[in-house]
Amino acid sequence: MGMSDLYGPADEAESIATIHAALDAGITLLDTGDFYGMGHNELLIHEALRGRDRESVQISVKYGAQRGPDGQWLGYDTSPAATKTALTYTLRRLRTDHVDVYRPARLDPNVPIEETVGAIADLVKAGYVRHIGLSEVGADTLRRAAAVHPISDLQIEYSLLSRSIETAVLPAARELGIGVTAYGVLSRGLLSGHWGSDRALAGTDFRSHSPRFQGENLTHNLALVEALREIAAARGATVAQVAIAWVASRGQDVVPLVGARRRDRLTEALGALDVTLTEADLAAVEAAVPAGSAAGDRYAAAQMAHLDSEH
Repeated sequence: MGMSDLYGPADEAESIATIHAALDAGITLLDTGDFYGMGHNELLIHEALRGRDRESVQISVKYGAQRGPDGQWLGYDTSPAATKTALTYTLRRLRTDHVDVYRPARLDPNVPIEETVGAIADLVKAGYVRHIGLSEVGADTLRRAAAVHPISDLQIEYSLLSRSIETAVLPAARELGIGVTAYGVLSRGLLSGHWGSDRALAGTDFRSHSPRFQGENLTHNLALVEALREIAAARGATVAQVAIAWVASRGQDVVPLVGARRRDRLTEALGALDVTLTEADLAAVEAAVPAGSAAGDRYAAAQMAHLDSEH
């Protein structure tokens, strides 16, 4: 997302070089949304995959968010007609004949989840989609969707600072055999170890409106990061590497989704693969950043209203 939208300026050449470096390092999952830069991100991925083996990578696409020419959010449409139309445009931008995982970005309050999943199931039968995923839904919605068609994975925010899924959503996913693709593992930069309280943000940067990056909330959250930094330093790792390794430690069915925009950040993130957290390490991390210790919601109130109320 950050290569095209919402996190301030990005360098297109560096973005493509970063994707190339990820592929060369063995990364096989590329996650995007058709509304990331309104098609720009899909076009970027197409360019990055030029000359590469399409079957060596899985492309996951979110759809349904409606936006105006000024970038404003207008709601969600995951009706069957909108679903099939959105995929048609996605296939054209990606220059591919199929998407590996297709998922609504959020619940559409006007369309039952059964109808949305049924429409994607039609696309699976036709060969345009390989697997159906969901994003930011609760346990009951997972069950209703899985009754229509097998669900491959739930994409949802999960990090040391965002652990609400542990109560009901994660157990339900495991009960149903649904994997979790965890985004926000670095809490949009807070857990990167590179954030400072004096960092200036453009008005178009998502974080300039995020409660966790405001005033006393930010001061509190950065104190949690410093506590984590001590643990990381003692183990010869960075804060980001420990944060990613913690998510990876949650289970084989939890896949950390890392949003690096530059090659140096990608290299650091890949270093998390060499960090094995012992039981003592996990206990120390838990003590430094207990569940529920983050200050401020992960989204502004208007965006929180679009999340499934079950979590």
